[in-house]
Amino acid sequence: MTFDLSIVNGLVVDGTGSPPRRANVAVKDGRIVEVGTESFSAARVIDAEGAIVTPGFTDLHTHYDGQVSWDSDIAPSSLHGVTTCVMGNCGVGFAPVREADRQRLIDLMEGVEDIPGAALAEGIQWGWESFTEYMDAVDERPHAVDVACQVTHDPLRVYVMGERASAESAATEDDIKAMRALLRDALAAGAAGFSTGRTDNHRSIDGSATPAAEATARELAGIAEGLQGFRHGVLQAVSDFDMETSSARFDAEFDVLERMAEAAPGHSISLSLMQRDLDTTQWKKILSRAEHANQKGIPFRLQVGARGIGVLLGFEATFHPFIGFPSYKAIATLPLEERVRRMRDVAFKQRILAEKSEKIAGDGSNVPPMADRFLANIDMISMRMFRLGENPNYEPPREESLFAESMRSGKTPLETIYDALLENGGKELLYFPVFNYAGFDLDVVHEMLSHPLALPGLSDGGAHVGTVCDASFPTFMLMHWARDRKRGRFSLEHVVKMMTHDTSRYIGLNDRGTIAVGQRADLNVIDHDKLRLRRPELIADLPAGGKRLLQRADGYRATLVAGRPIVLDGVLTGERPGRVARIGRD
Repeated sequence: MTFDLSIVNGLVVDGTGSPPRRANVAVKDGRIVEVGTESFSAARVIDAEGAIVTPGFTDLHTHYDGQVSWDSDIAPSSLHGVTTCVMGNCGVGFAPVREADRQRLIDLMEGVEDIPGAALAEGIQWGWESFTEYMDAVDERPHAVDVACQVTHDPLRVYVMGERASAESAATEDDIKAMRALLRDALAAGAAGFSTGRTDNHRSIDGSATPAAEATARELAGIAEGLQGFRHGVLQAVSDFDMETSSARFDAEFDVLERMAEAAPGHSISLSLMQRDLDTTQWKKILSRAEHANQKGIPFRLQVGARGIGVLLGFEATFHPFIGFPSYKAIATLPLEERVRRMRDVAFKQRILAEKSEKIAGDGSNVPPMADRFLANIDMISMRMFRLGENPNYEPPREESLFAESMRSGKTPLETIYDALLENGGKELLYFPVFNYAGFDLDVVHEMLSHPLALPGLSDGGAHVGTVCDASFPTFMLMHWARDRKRGRFSLEHVVKMMTHDTSRYIGLNDRGTIAVGQRADLNVIDHDKLRLRRPELIADLPAGGKRLLQRADGYRATLVAGRPIVLDGVLTGERPGRVARIGRD
């Protein structure tokens, strides 16, 4: 037999956790048909000498829900070995929807996930009302990678409750019944599950709470009952767990989520897990409750980020420390080059450094309240603020912080931040890990990732486009946790298994995630020794001239989706084999 494609001379890391082995891989009709040491005759041969061959990565936590309707590349995720993206997280999305509510959902997505509303309004190719119609519309446009779709709570609530769908309004039994029926329709069409968001940091663009933010346990359980009778379907939630209040409030909030999970026996729920500064041990409480729930037969999993959960600050980014200063606000709309020229003026610099930031949160702003707390404590915050630089270091030591630099130079921390932001023509980015970095290292992340309930997640691909570029998490996992870290590393086979087999099986995809005969030929060929993250850059490629951060990587020789190369030597090829992955139907 002559195969369509073969990958030869590579070190296969097959996704099962088995040690790497030398093997060749043959592909026919989008499937893996041979794995072994013999040579295969193929129409196309990829030489993987000196490289590892892995299954494609399944990213459980992305927000490409709007972008998929206009963008076929699904970058930056597709540039980091991801071959399947799971959308519809945190309760925000675009279906089901009536025409009159489209702008409301855009405002929600802009506020919660920092995606420019103008880009969404111009870019989304509306052509659906029901969730099933949404999946069909997404499927009509070929993409580089597969996408799986979760039903999201906020649009579901708006669709059923209309003007009553505010955080302060309780759903009636009829409302709950209607939402449950819509979820079941979507699951029957291949939806991956249901997600909800319960965090005060998530706000609509007008500063209002998201519609489902205060949903009752009865509402959540009533909707989750819609998973009963299906062999597939997961639940996903994000919550602050009332971190600024008592332990009793924490338990009460976890009880709500546990009740939702109990209503869908046999179906798993995943929660976001991170170390928060206001309660640096809260994540251990979440782990303890999740362990206890599993002991009771309620399957909980925890989505863990690969590094600090933080933001990138810069004059071209969404936020920076001077955004609320009166003198900066007076020049904020000028072109970057002109702003930089003004800010390099000594008199201007002295004036702005003598000012205090005005409030940027509240009063109809979607900026979370924590932003004002940070700006009011800028000296302390500078202890955890670092230049990102040309070769990004996401585990920088305390002595590389801007605060430490200010102590050495005799400048104030604020002046040090000011000067750093003006470097590189005003295009310098500062890395500020908000969560997971209280100890100035990633030891806590290692502990989280080591837990048997952990799933790699929280990349937020497609979201926070002006502040975050964490779609590079898979590359960072391979570089940092399986190669570079001097202590607490994981084996390469363990990291690959987490990002392929474990994520794919969790979401219900049994046809991918391992390199074995019969599996989909979703594959990566990676020069692991040369794998490197580049500096994120701000590019204006969104509809309506919107800008976003894009981070590329060196070391990806090839990424295949269904046997077709979508990336060769780090560059997208234009191939579009990706479709909607319909869970339970494919």
